[in-house]
Amino acid sequence: MTRDYSGFLPLTGSTTPTKRAPTPLEMLGWKPFFSQQTNIEDLATTPPVRVTEVHRSGLRVLGDGIDTTIPPGPEATVGDWFLLDQTNPANSTLLDRISLFERRAAGHDRKRQMIAANVDTVFIVTSCNRDFNVARLERFVALAFEAQVTPVILLTKTDLSEDTAPFLDAARAISNRVVVEALNAKSEEPIARLASWCTPGQTVAFLGSSGVGKSTLVNALFRNAVADTGAVREDDNRGRHTTTHRQLHFTAHGCAVLDTPGMRELQLTDVEDGIAEVFDDLVTLASQCRFNDCAHETEPGCAVRQALENGVIDAPRLARWRKLAAEERFNTSTLAQRKAQDRSFHKKAKSAQQKKKW
Repeated sequence: MTRDYSGFLPLTGSTTPTKRAPTPLEMLGWKPFFSQQTNIEDLATTPPVRVTEVHRSGLRVLGDGIDTTIPPGPEATVGDWFLLDQTNPANSTLLDRISLFERRAAGHDRKRQMIAANVDTVFIVTSCNRDFNVARLERFVALAFEAQVTPVILLTKTDLSEDTAPFLDAARAISNRVVVEALNAKSEEPIARLASWCTPGQTVAFLGSSGVGKSTLVNALFRNAVADTGAVREDDNRGRHTTTHRQLHFTAHGCAVLDTPGMRELQLTDVEDGIAEVFDDLVTLASQCRFNDCAHETEPGCAVRQALENGVIDAPRLARWRKLAAEERFNTSTLAQRKAQDRSFHKKAKSAQQKKKW
């Protein structure tokens, strides 16, 4: 069967948009950004498909009338779009991404691990209990800012909290660019409160640690149990890993919803701009220091230290900024750069020891 893909390409010669039902591909998240990377001839021979699941054995992809598995690719993740080579799927073409979430993988080699691609909105989920952690939320927000994805902080388990105000205040203080919503994931609230972000053609992702209610929120959007859920441990409020792999689900009206396994640790890499946006007030202060390489410790003319002494900024937030920025620099640096830094340090140390002997 020959499909007509002309509707998937950008409109030309018309300034008046016409209302029409979304195409099957648009229901999967297809946008002009992707259609601009191809043409009608290529679309006819290599139809677009989207990665919905990643397994060691292969990638599950969906398209217009297509539901198949292609060989795994080292550069592919959930949410990616391919132009499918149906004769030789291994030669399918990966399209450029609108956005990409990645973190430093566990281990000592500091490899990057891709989390998801082509996400429009990320719901950063935490709960109104001992799981709530401002430093962790700042990491997720920095990750979203770097990927140029809209972050929304969701505070769950409001029905189990006597007072949600302290949690709301702490979350809102992270950035004035981030919307914060407090809701009961097991109620009807998620459908109405998240509706403006979950529109046809949009892709939303739920990120957070285990047991905060990510899968419960996914199920609430679908009014059905599409994701496994579980209870938290009563002794420490920590959750169990009910979601074991990343998977895209699609609502009936065409919103792609990504559920992810819990991430208690999020090591950041290549997110310098994202961190700067989260701590934009501190970055602005740092630019006013007398010295460009000011460490904000004992240097004269330090605007950051002056603001701290005057009570304009608070010490814990300053400490989190410095820690996060240092971690990002270390994780982003290459092995060669780290070796060069180590050689420089040892050279200076050896020189200092020799001077002492003299």
